[in-house]
Amino acid sequence: MSKRFACIGWMMMVIACCFTACKDDTASAGRAVLGPEDAIIVMADTFPLTSMVENSGSIVAQSDSCLLGEIETDFGVLRASIMTQLACPEGYHYPSGDLIKDLKVDSICLYIYYSSWVGDGFSPLALNVYMLDKKTFSYYGKYPSDINIDDYCSREVPVLSNHRVVVASEKLDSIQDSEGNYVPMLRMRVNDEFRDYFWSIQSFESQEKFNRQFKGLLIESSFGSSTMLNISDMALGVFYSFSYSKAGRDTTVHDMKPFYANSEVRTVNHLRYEDKAALVEELKQDSDTYNYIIAPAGVHTRITFPMGRIADTIMSKMKEGDRVVKRAYVNKAQVNISVENMFEGSSSDVTRNDWLQPSNYMLLIKEESMERFFANREVPSDTCALLGSLIQGTDSVGDNIYYYTFDMSDFLTNQLRKKNQPRELNMLLIPVSVNTGTTSITTTVSSVKQQETLAATVIRSAKNGMKFEIVYCGFAIPKTAQE
Repeated sequence: MSKRFACIGWMMMVIACCFTACKDDTASAGRAVLGPEDAIIVMADTFPLTSMVENSGSIVAQSDSCLLGEIETDFGVLRASIMTQLACPEGYHYPSGDLIKDLKVDSICLYIYYSSWVGDGFSPLALNVYMLDKKTFSYYGKYPSDINIDDYCSREVPVLSNHRVVVASEKLDSIQDSEGNYVPMLRMRVNDEFRDYFWSIQSFESQEKFNRQFKGLLIESSFGSSTMLNISDMALGVFYSFSYSKAGRDTTVHDMKPFYANSEVRTVNHLRYEDKAALVEELKQDSDTYNYIIAPAGVHTRITFPMGRIADTIMSKMKEGDRVVKRAYVNKAQVNISVENMFEGSSSDVTRNDWLQPSNYMLLIKEESMERFFANREVPSDTCALLGSLIQGTDSVGDNIYYYTFDMSDFLTNQLRKKNQPRELNMLLIPVSVNTGTTSITTTVSSVKQQETLAATVIRSAKNGMKFEIVYCGFAIPKTAQE
């Protein structure tokens, strides 16, 4: 068996021994098996980190759900609008033929379904809707959340006669599903001008041709700063009627054709935090104690890992007499991120800041790889990004604690073996939403995207206890063998 494979096997043995024997016993066991000319060296160290709040700009819009409205929190004012295309019912045609007469549109309604809301459910929120009249989206295009609305819409073609005032907790338009569950919904009747224009589009050969005739809708708020809706679905319903002769009598039929904002078309959530640059500078003043990750603001935390110091320490310590380390392996490299703002009170004592809870998932990613990772819709890997979930535990006195933990052993091993390793490696903590797939064997991550729902995570900074603990080992051989 080659020394390389022997090293791997003995490393596993030595690591197991670390849990049952003291340091001297472990060293003796390794020497007894390998002989006087070889050695397995196992070491452990803790390295200091640095951390700082970072304004990463906009996020990549990949909306499965969208925010709509305006809300003020201790982390700034967020305004959220929606621009969306509608899916063309390819091959569809309205009733036609010699027997059909008096085909006409009765009304068109816009339906907006929301799964929940954040803020004050009794505070009014006014919505306006406009037709996109400048240009539309490419299905495969990449659009940032701070996209310029004026490039797509002049706001000169209103869809509603007047703005619609919404109170999130009301049930005026809402419905119940087949299981009796309450489904919050907004129903807005369009004006006559838009109704007549949309009705004139009766050719549905392809989505591309449909997009040229109807570029999409802009939905935005005009006043109200206390409510943010989590939009789950949108559709435009065309109500029409016609008559036909049956058994010598005229029969009138009323029907409806829906046009959905679904996965077949593009929906872009426009997100804007007021005075975000000033907010980030203010948060940086607290860096000795806390750092912040705010979604969907693009406010993240940068953690700097001292790669040069780690490499130097490993190579300097992993020597024994005249032996040198042939190759180092990182067995354990773990960083824990303590969460400080988990709200555990009752619904009756929620403040405006408590609506912003920590993210369920956090991505630790190389700063240089962030743009490419999300633009190409990659998944976490040991060479680029690591995924962590919010974990609940208890401290020494039994109180709840919350944290993210990242196992960086494979990542660090790969990184340390790279040529021209930088002395410092910058990585970002980014809140994400995760989709998983399940097989008969395991559950895997199928997609990761930047979180587009409201969240704020306050973490303990590097100066306030964030540490990087690693355990490493290597196979040491005599210098004469190297020569």
